[in-house]
Amino acid sequence: MRSPFRHLRRAALFEQLGPGLVTGAADDDPSGIATYSQAGAQFGFAMLWTMPLTYPLMSAVQLLCAEVGRVTGAGLAKNMGQILPRWLVRSLVTLLFVANTINIGADLAAMGESATLMLGGGDMRLFTVGFVVLSLTLQLFVPYHRYVRFLKWLTMVLLAYVAVVFSVKLDWGEVGRAIVAPHLKVDGAAITLVVAVFGTTISPYLFFWQSAQEVEDLDADPKARALKDAPAQAPRQMRRMRLDTFVGMAASNLIAMAIMISTAATLHAAGKVDIATAADAAKALAPVAGHFAFALFSLGIIGTGLLAVPVLAGSAAYAIGESQGWKVGLENKPWEAVGFYAIIILSTILGLGIVVSPLDPMKALFWSAVINGVAAVPIMVGLMLVAQSRDRMGRFRAHGALRFFGWLATAVMGAAAVAMLFFH
Repeated sequence: MRSPFRHLRRAALFEQLGPGLVTGAADDDPSGIATYSQAGAQFGFAMLWTMPLTYPLMSAVQLLCAEVGRVTGAGLAKNMGQILPRWLVRSLVTLLFVANTINIGADLAAMGESATLMLGGGDMRLFTVGFVVLSLTLQLFVPYHRYVRFLKWLTMVLLAYVAVVFSVKLDWGEVGRAIVAPHLKVDGAAITLVVAVFGTTISPYLFFWQSAQEVEDLDADPKARALKDAPAQAPRQMRRMRLDTFVGMAASNLIAMAIMISTAATLHAAGKVDIATAADAAKALAPVAGHFAFALFSLGIIGTGLLAVPVLAGSAAYAIGESQGWKVGLENKPWEAVGFYAIIILSTILGLGIVVSPLDPMKALFWSAVINGVAAVPIMVGLMLVAQSRDRMGRFRAHGALRFFGWLATAVMGAAAVAMLFFH
C-alpha cells in the first residue's frame, strides 16, 4: 500500500483531517474513559495488548465505512438496504438505536456526576438535564461542524493521562511485555472486560457516523462527486481518507493506552481494583493534577460527552433516516429534516432513563461498552457485505489487506462475544 503521508508537502495536515479525526476523538468518549480506566485498575498492564491488536482492525473498519460513503455517495444504512433484506436492515438499525440510546444515557449520567464532582456538590439529575438541553440546542440550531471545533479543545484534557505516564515510576519492561506477551487469567470477568474494550474501541455507532460524514462532506463541495461516478477524483480522496483514518484511530488508541497505563500505575498499584464512582477514576490523575484531579477528570468527561452524544444520536438518526428514505443531515434545519431530528431528540430523551435507574453512572458506561461489543458483530457483517459488493462499490470494492482486516475484525469481535457468553 502506498504511503498516505507522502503528500503532506502539498497540503497542510489539518486540511487532510476530517471525519476520521472527529470519529477518533468521539471514540474516547465517557464510556471509553470508564472502560479503559477499569481495565487498568482491575488488571494492571495485562489489558494493554488489546490496543495494538485493535488499531489495525478499527482502522480497517473505519476506512471501509469512509470509502462506502465516499464511493457511493450514500450512508451505510442506505447501502445495506440495497443488498440485504429490508427486515434485516431494520433489525440492525433497531439494534444500533437501542445500543446508542443506552450509551447516550450512560454518557449523560456520567457528565452529570462529573459536574457534581467538579463543583463539589449539587443535584446530579439537574446537571444531566442541563447537558441534555445544551446538547440538543447545539444539535438543532448550530451546525455540528461549527461547534465541534471548540469541543475538540475540551478533549485535550485527556492528554493529562499521557502526563501521568511520564510522571510516575514505571517498569517499561513490564509494560512492553504486557503489550507483546500478555498474561491474563481467562475467566468471565476478564473476557467481559475484553468485550467492553473491543466494544468501546470498535463501536457500531462510529461505522454509520464516519460513512455519513463523508457523504455530508461530499454534498458540501459542489465540485465533488461520488467516486463511483468520478473515478478521476479517487486517488486524492483515497489518500485523504487513509491519512484521516489512520491518524484519527492512532490518536484514539494512544490516549486509550495512556489511560490504561496511568490507572494501572496509580489505582491498581494502590490496590484500588474496582472503579465504582467518577471520584475513584479521577484519582488516577492525582500525580499530575493534585487537588485539581477531580476538575480535570470532570472536564474530560464533559468535553468528550458533548462531543460523543451528538455522534451517538446522529448516527442512529442517519441509520434510521437512510433506511426509511428520509432527508438526513446535521447541516439541515430541524424543519427541513423532521424525522431525522425527531430520532436525535427521542434517543437523547430516552437516554435519560439511565439517570433515574439505580445503575451507577460508571457501571452504566462500562456495560454500554459491553453492549456495543456484542451489537457491533452483525453490523460489521453487513458492512463487509456492502464493502465487497461489486454492485454498490464497483471498481472500489474492498480487496486485499483492507478486506482481510475487515473480516478479521469481525471474527475477533464475534469470538470475544461468544467467549463471554460461554464463560457466563
